[in-house]
Amino acid sequence: MPLVPLTIPPGVSKQGTDYQNANRWNSSSLVRWAENTMRPVGGWRERTSAMTGICRKILTWIDNSGVRQTAAGTQSKLYAVTQANTLADITPSSFTSGAADSVTNLGFGGLTWGLSYYGVERPDTGTYTPVTTWSLDTWGQYLLGCSTADGKIYQWQLDSSTPTVAAVVTNAPTSCQAVFISLERFVFALGPGGIKNKLQWSDQEAETTWTPAAANQAGSFILSTPGSLLSGHRLRGESLFLTDVDAHVGRYIGPPLVYGFQSVGTGCGAISANSCAVANGSAYWMGLKGFHLYNGRVQDIPCEVSDYVFNDMNQGQRSKTYAFYNQHFDEVWWFYPSANSTENDRYVSLNIKEGHWSIGELPRTAAHGIGAFIYPNMVGTDSKVYEHEVGIIPNDSYPVFAESGPLQIGNGDRLMSVDELIPDEKTQGDVTATFKTKLYPNGDETSHGPYSLANPTSVRLQGRQVEVRIDQSKDTDWRVGVMRFNAKAGSKR
Repeated sequence: MPLVPLTIPPGVSKQGTDYQNANRWNSSSLVRWAENTMRPVGGWRERTSAMTGICRKILTWIDNSGVRQTAAGTQSKLYAVTQANTLADITPSSFTSGAADSVTNLGFGGLTWGLSYYGVERPDTGTYTPVTTWSLDTWGQYLLGCSTADGKIYQWQLDSSTPTVAAVVTNAPTSCQAVFISLERFVFALGPGGIKNKLQWSDQEAETTWTPAAANQAGSFILSTPGSLLSGHRLRGESLFLTDVDAHVGRYIGPPLVYGFQSVGTGCGAISANSCAVANGSAYWMGLKGFHLYNGRVQDIPCEVSDYVFNDMNQGQRSKTYAFYNQHFDEVWWFYPSANSTENDRYVSLNIKEGHWSIGELPRTAAHGIGAFIYPNMVGTDSKVYEHEVGIIPNDSYPVFAESGPLQIGNGDRLMSVDELIPDEKTQGDVTATFKTKLYPNGDETSHGPYSLANPTSVRLQGRQVEVRIDQSKDTDWRVGVMRFNAKAGSKR
């Protein structure tokens, strides 16, 4: 019988620990999957010993002498990583420690006895205190940082041999939520003085001049928003400021106003202070129930795995969500805590080049992409810094696999029978294939395999939809390319 043309929807992949892929589903007379290659990116190697506390921000950069620098902040410490990959405590003496977890002040005993009815959801009268996070940015070759619990803006004038501690920036505002450096070289304080919707900036190229005067460009502005400022991001010719409910941009217009601000989106607030990553001049962030993009205008990003992510998230610890851009694969990653975890144990990633989503499990609290280092730096829940994309993950230590979303191979009364798979591996025998078929979306699932792949591989399965899973069978770097099914019309008999 002739091969039957198949219409394949956009793919969604489920990945194993620290697994990357680049899969895209297409319409063809053959089931084509992983049009680009699918590969495990390897393992990771430890850079440092454990920090005190849980890391909520990491930043890497190259100083003026060409030395690679790393800074990381926990709820109680600020660290620099030396060239020998040891931790140097650069915490200021005046630093106020924060909390390792978010707190909702409406637990047992939080209301008066008899105030509400048994079994009825309590009213929204409690307060939610996010986890302590850091904002870190570079001021030339120096480091600027601010902790949400401490509220002061610190500067670290690095010393590669014997690092000195960070010091409070003279005249800078206090009780801030974050610090941010604009393209025009202004230091921005977000939420200074505890005013959650206020922006205040220093004079240009002068981090210690904050009082406005005719001879400088220091100033401030209160945004028209009910939200609290969380973060600032440098984009093409403008700065994006995210609150927990909306988004605003600031554009440099020169004296006397210096900056002009505009609301660019409502109902698109960020889920956490570190939930936004900038990639190729655009900003991508996670909201309370979806994902958003700003590239001149705010857009919702369609996501096939949003139910999986948001229906199984620990909302009480959502402020730990962390985003970073993985330049190796043109992907934006978000680490977040699942419903049964108090720490980040899962990730969801978007391939911004091809538009597909991936999900997986990996305990990471902070991350920074390539730039100063050729490998991404991530921090585990064990508070150690790791370089990723290095080495091979042992198959008996972590499951390395890729699993597609459901592919429709038949519709109506028509079933499809598959009797042959033509594999496409870099080295034959590195992986096995398992297929899961269903007659109905909510019907019983039948598993077929795993099959050790030969060229071709005889298989026998039928259904209206199928999921494909590739498992690593050897401890080696493997690649899977364009695999094909021989599919034809079948029947239930």
